Amino acid sequence: MAADNAVERPAGPADPAGPAGPAGPADRLAALADERVDHRFKGLPPDAEGLTVGELAAQRRNLFTGGFTTPVLALSAERLEHNLALMETYAERHGLAFAPHGKTSMAPQLFARQLERGAWGITLAVPHQVRVARRFGVGRIFLANELVDAAALRWLAGELDADPSFRFICYVDSVRGVDLMHAALSEAGASRPVDVVVELAAGEGARTGARTEAECFEIANAVAGADTLRLVGVAGYEGEVPEASPERVTAWLRRLVALLIEFDKAGRFADLPEVVVSAGGSAWFDAVASAFAEIPELSLPVVKLLRSGAYVSHDDGHYRHLTPFNRVPEEGALEPAFRLWAQVVSRPSAEQAFTNAGKRDAAYDLDLPEAQVVRRGGVERDASGVTVSGLSDQHGWVRTSSESDLAVGDWLGMGLSHPCTAFDKWQLIPLVEADGTVTDYIRTFF
Repeated sequence: MAADNAVERPAGPADPAGPAGPAGPADRLAALADERVDHRFKGLPPDAEGLTVGELAAQRRNLFTGGFTTPVLALSAERLEHNLALMETYAERHGLAFAPHGKTSMAPQLFARQLERGAWGITLAVPHQVRVARRFGVGRIFLANELVDAAALRWLAGELDADPSFRFICYVDSVRGVDLMHAALSEAGASRPVDVVVELAAGEGARTGARTEAECFEIANAVAGADTLRLVGVAGYEGEVPEASPERVTAWLRRLVALLIEFDKAGRFADLPEVVVSAGGSAWFDAVASAFAEIPELSLPVVKLLRSGAYVSHDDGHYRHLTPFNRVPEEGALEPAFRLWAQVVSRPSAEQAFTNAGKRDAAYDLDLPEAQVVRRGGVERDASGVTVSGLSDQHGWVRTSSESDLAVGDWLGMGLSHPCTAFDKWQLIPLVEADGTVTDYIRTFF
């Protein structure tokens, strides 16, 4: 990392994990196209059974006329590309390194595209997700969580020992956690220390993280006494600030920056090439960019690591309302890239209809799906007077007004809220161009 805090770009998604030989990460990513289409993957054409994913993609079938069954989740190719490009530009403009949160999609193909778009690495939340990312060649991983599982730490020690180029960072927020990490890594005979950042909680009643700066220094002392660990910075999650507002979020971010500065003054980062400060979900990254821009020159270069993940598909609900681009429209706008297509299977009254997509298919933890368009006979129109009012396991409850023209057999296209609980319901997601042509299939690993 250069002394002027410029963002360093990795060589590529596969390079950090070593040479891509017969079983290398580049081949594993390419091998996703060799997986056979079968009963495991809902929504795909029944007559595609036995084809490889690559063979099906090469047919460039149309989502509406190519034999796809409902319900089926579609990811817009154009909007995905727009969102990837926008956040790449945003990070560059603000001097941020970007490690998008991979738990949103758990899709190695999307990890690769994010890395190609200049991402520093990928953020993850639990050890299983780290193993998936490593399987597909991600060379820099930020685990935005504590890690005290002995079995996972043994695996991590082996992974770090086997690949000197692998960079891994995780949270610590207690002396007890440091002790557990040290014991497990020592037992595993780890030859490389695990890089850790002290997590500062976003306030009383927030999620994980040390509640006070005094506790943070106690944790730093414990790390200094453990030769299996190395303190490289501070981090936290501003999305947990109680009663979040621009003022409250900014005040907490300034606490995080101040903690970094105090650690530096106290000589906590000796013999490091750089230090790390990290924050940034998908609701307040503008505040993160502003607060990190205030960091003064320290004794070492600073990697200002942003972790927003939901941007990759954005949404038509929760993040549509919360995105920072609403506050800074001059910097661009994300576009919702998901549309869930279901079919009307019952129309018992003039006020009621039911579709064949329910909780097993649609995100519903934050908002219900939003009825957007209706397709009938190849013609698409606005879903005026149509509202999704509830979900059963396998049915969508739909209210209809007198102005709606909805019939059994119609396809209803719906926007979704909360990408993290949309991706995880689908193992293979068609990537669809604006005219309905399916150009690829995105494999997820939840």
